[in-house]
Amino acid sequence: MARYKGPKTKIARKFGEAIFGYDKSFERKNYPPGQHGPGKRRKSPSDYGLQLKEKQKAKYTYGVLERQFRNLFKEANRRQGVTGENLLQLLETRLDNVVFRMGLAPSRRAARQLVSHKHIVLNGRVCNVPSASVKINDVISIREKSKDFKVIQESLNKKGKQFPWVDFNRDSMSGTLLAIPQRQEIPENIKEQLIVELYSK
Repeated sequence: MARYKGPKTKIARKFGEAIFGYDKSFERKNYPPGQHGPGKRRKSPSDYGLQLKEKQKAKYTYGVLERQFRNLFKEANRRQGVTGENLLQLLETRLDNVVFRMGLAPSRRAARQLVSHKHIVLNGRVCNVPSASVKINDVISIREKSKDFKVIQESLNKKGKQFPWVDFNRDSMSGTLLAIPQRQEIPENIKEQLIVELYSK
């Protein structure tokens, strides 16, 4: 499956929540897409269907492809601790997601583009790999010639939600991953246990 570049509202309606952030169109039509509208009766999904839907939701939310997601699950399963929580922590510490959490981009898709276009510096070196894993105390900054980039400035000027595991200094235009987020600190509405059950079959 190639990376999804289609209408975000359609996917948000599929999962019944605005997984890409506030969406005016979704607020108007917050029921599943389809020609028969909200009145069409739908069969209750099976356990497998629920598990698959939760995996797809996580993939769309973080912008990860199937092979990447499966490899992340294998790594999460290999580590000590709760597999589902490990999986979300691995997703949260991807470079594109950390850039998004710091408020340098309005969405993960925009954050991925900033990284891919070499606007982001990781520990003093330009990094154009969105999936790069960020470690505690790693320093993320904006490339010198990109500091006045319109998307970055507009995103920083918006007072978005602050996250305790990341810190960003507006004066130095750099930030740090302070800690690995705990499950209760991750705001995404993902039932990770269903994903674990799916891959455990």
